[in-house]
Amino acid sequence: MASVSIDHVKKRFGEVEILHGVSIDIPDGSFTVLVGPSGCGKSTLLRMVAGLENITEGSISIGGKVVNQVAPKERDIAMVFQNYALYPHMTVRENMAFSLSLANVDKSKIASRVNEAAGILGLTQLLDRFPRQLSGGQRQRVAMGRAIVRDPQVFLFDEPLSNLDAKLRVAMRTEIKELHQRLKTTSIYVTHDQIEAMTMADQIVVMHDGIIEQIGSPLSLYDKPANKFVAGFIGSPAMNFIKGTYRAGAQPMIETVTGEMLPLPELKQSLSDGQAIEFGIRPEHLDLADEGLGVEVVVVEPTGSETLVLSRLGQQDVLAVFRERHAFAPGLKVKLRPRLANSHVFDPVSGNRVSV
Repeated sequence: MASVSIDHVKKRFGEVEILHGVSIDIPDGSFTVLVGPSGCGKSTLLRMVAGLENITEGSISIGGKVVNQVAPKERDIAMVFQNYALYPHMTVRENMAFSLSLANVDKSKIASRVNEAAGILGLTQLLDRFPRQLSGGQRQRVAMGRAIVRDPQVFLFDEPLSNLDAKLRVAMRTEIKELHQRLKTTSIYVTHDQIEAMTMADQIVVMHDGIIEQIGSPLSLYDKPANKFVAGFIGSPAMNFIKGTYRAGAQPMIETVTGEMLPLPELKQSLSDGQAIEFGIRPEHLDLADEGLGVEVVVVEPTGSETLVLSRLGQQDVLAVFRERHAFAPGLKVKLRPRLANSHVFDPVSGNRVSV
């Protein structure tokens, strides 16, 4: 196992800069997830750690050793790809053993490592099958088994679950997390799915347009997002943003576009009376009440365990989530009261959170 240090790394393709000086410290034995929308640079960064892309500026260290000029096969890493990358003419056993065979590892040691990895991943009964005889989940386990047998310092996962159906993705992310808890190998995992990031990571790195927006534990990012992008990207359903005007006083308030006055949480910087602000509140932090935001119900989506209610405040959509079962119907007018302790204030110009 080893820590990974990414220090002011930049990547350019010709005149186009993809990564703008990215720095991340990945502790030894941690599970770090790089998450962000398509095109944010997360997969490019992962490939740079693997040695599959050259570094334009900056440095990457694995286990304290700078690896900028080190060949991929000498970095002691193992990568699990989105498309499995299995050899169709080889059995599961042969696929898992292939990298060790190339390295001229003793056959008895290869057999021992393959059997051990197969036992961990539940593949023992499938070792003599070919990839075409396996399900998607089984193929992904073989791809992970091929990485495990190498006993690397670092595991790299490049969106490994995106080709699986929803139910299998849930099962596989649990398996990967359990596998990490058992092996405790430093892991870097790339995904665009924030649910995967929240459920699997020790540390999340939120990326956007080639920069890092925020780094932290899943709950710290959820509870204290640095800006609107993180607040809107982390959490499902996404946070509501309600436009309004700051009103100073003994109890600072926001005046919404429809005239409601809502109390604001403590602010970490002073604002001017009449300044435009945005009020952020997550759907699960809105309660039915006798006073609050006057909204009109537009769509009701029962899921069984909870009900999602899309409503409208003027021209703005407001989504609420209720665990209780209420008799909502389109056109119904209700009051939604935000929980002050869970609310946020954002500067609409910079996008930064200005509440404590």
